[in-house]
Amino acid sequence: MRDLVMIFFFFISPLFISLSVSSAKNSFKPEEPCKHIVLYYHDTLFNGTDAANATSAAATNATKLGNFNFGMLVVFDDPMTKDNHLLSRPVARAQGFYFYDMKSTYTAWFAYTLIFNSTEHKGTLNIMGADLMMMETRDFSVVGGTGDFFMARGIATIRTDTFQGAYYFRLKMDIKLYECY
Repeated sequence: MRDLVMIFFFFISPLFISLSVSSAKNSFKPEEPCKHIVLYYHDTLFNGTDAANATSAAATNATKLGNFNFGMLVVFDDPMTKDNHLLSRPVARAQGFYFYDMKSTYTAWFAYTLIFNSTEHKGTLNIMGADLMMMETRDFSVVGGTGDFFMARGIATIRTDTFQGAYYFRLKMDIKLYECY
């Protein structure tokens, strides 16, 4: 009997494990997202006088280490629209923070939640990643969600759509979800 148990654990059980792993690999198709959303992120940094229009503010000032805002932390509550017009009706809000994390060039690290409360979508998407600003496109990770986006996973590809001085920028976000429940 002991020999049969040993044969099962060493020869037959690895076969079942490899079959289950190979079937799981075949069910994941990264070229076919289960949801695809394109949104525009509008950030208006508080400049000291525009409290009514600002959607973000520096929570800490930049350090004196370099000329690239190193150490500056910005907290935001930004509107997300379906088109690139700032005054379009928001379909979500992006709430979170970013901080400048390099002394030798402009880069930032973002962590935020997209909060949807519309007739089309309800729930949240949690997004985080490094914004290598000098690159044409950057990928952030979609690491979870709630409501219509329960436990979602995917990629948000970011592209700078416009940049107006130090106080306004707009990002185009191409969000592709590959795990939807």
